[in-house]
Amino acid sequence: MKILFQGDSITDMGRNRADIHNLGNGYPKFAAEYLENMYPDMDFEFVNLGISGNRTCDLVARLQGDFIDIQPDIVSILIGVNDTWRRFDSNDPTTAEQFEANYRKVLTEIKEKTSAKIVILEAFLLDVPERESYREDLNEKIFVTRRLAREFADVYIPLDGLYAAATLYEEPRYWAADGVHPTDAGAEYIADYYVDAVSSLIDEE
Repeated sequence: MKILFQGDSITDMGRNRADIHNLGNGYPKFAAEYLENMYPDMDFEFVNLGISGNRTCDLVARLQGDFIDIQPDIVSILIGVNDTWRRFDSNDPTTAEQFEANYRKVLTEIKEKTSAKIVILEAFLLDVPERESYREDLNEKIFVTRRLAREFADVYIPLDGLYAAATLYEEPRYWAADGVHPTDAGAEYIADYYVDAVSSLIDEE
């Protein structure tokens, strides 16, 4: 069972890019540990190709080598926050329409050129003051992602809503100090929901 993790810094999390099997320090690491414990007799291959700073346009550019050529059984995608962030730190916005066109191309190619099950994780933003201005822009991308998930995803994990619920019990910075990049607790929180979702796909095999 080959599982591919794709996305930006939330997936990358300091991985050794010279080794595609190095999972970094984020949710892929925890998810892999949990899955191996749940399915001790299954032969897993975990591949992390998340790249810090990536946007949907970068996933389009990496489609062949980092999606199609991998031929995963399950591919997980968490993307979108940098499509918002670059508007604010680089004056380089991605419109909702371009975001949808990019993401749709990625998902269409996966459907047409692999047999992978698709897990889409929702981009998220925790409620910290320095990111308040990002919310309106990111919301547009979240709504697009939800529409695409209904069309393409085998599993959808609504992280923005799940983290909003989590802040009833712990302050936002407990989960992500800057509102975006998860702490260990935040990464484990994603991994818990990821494993619940992906185990349903594994059990179908």
